Amino acid sequence: MTEKPTCSCGVNEPKRIIFPCAGQANVGQLTNLAAIQLTEEGYGSIACASLLAIGTESLIANTLKADEVVILDGCPMNCAKKIAGAQGIAAGQYLVMTELGIAKGPSKSYTNDDIEKIVAACWKGEGRKTDSAKSGKKTGGKDSGCGGGCGGTC
Repeated sequence: MTEKPTCSCGVNEPKRIIFPCAGQANVGQLTNLAAIQLTEEGYGSIACASLLAIGTESLIANTLKADEVVILDGCPMNCAKKIAGAQGIAAGQYLVMTELGIAKGPSKSYTNDDIEKIVAACWKGEGRKTDSAKSGKKTGGKDSGCGGGCGGTC
């Protein structure tokens, strides 16, 4: 029996999926850097908010199977939260970097301490909803054919 290929992005296995906004400002860049570090530390698996925005069915399906959805937004524009909401997905844990005391600025104006602040906040459970860690309902959109929703780079 042939084994189905898995994505390098790791969304086939996660108990927790992390969506960073990855915006161009420092706080957006920090969401991505923190999500990468959290993935490396075993907190969850980073996933692409852009693929979620286009309705990638396999990513939505994997997100709905996750034990928890973590959304990291850089600023009060709440882009990642809005993208998830458009697909019927709500965060079980939601953090906004500017609410953690990180000032929004140019893309490279951050420190390693800023990354650690975000990572620590996630591990501490800051921004976690008390009613339900898992949420989501809608399925739809285009499927890349990749089981993990990583855009077909399996």
